[in-house]
Amino acid sequence: MKTLTLQVQIPDSLDEREAKMLLAAKLYEKGSLSLGQAADLVGYSKRTFIEFLGNYEVLVFYYSEAQLEKDILNAKNYHF
Repeated sequence: MKTLTLQVQIPDSLDEREAKMLLAAKLYEKGSLSLGQAADLVGYSKRTFIEFLGNYEVLVFYYSEAQLEKDILNAKNYHF
């Protein structure tokens, strides 16, 4: 894994963890990082990272309309 060191000025109102979370959330949303990689970047467990993603309006599950319709059909055809 690569190491990236940034020397940037951020407002006092934004701490390092918040900046890392913003970066991780965006990279996860774009598909550049897996869920585990993004969580590791911030230092959170996957579960904690997932819980925080909602604060950044990032979806954990991406379903197209076609995928959703297929899943609904499969559920309707499933019998115990």
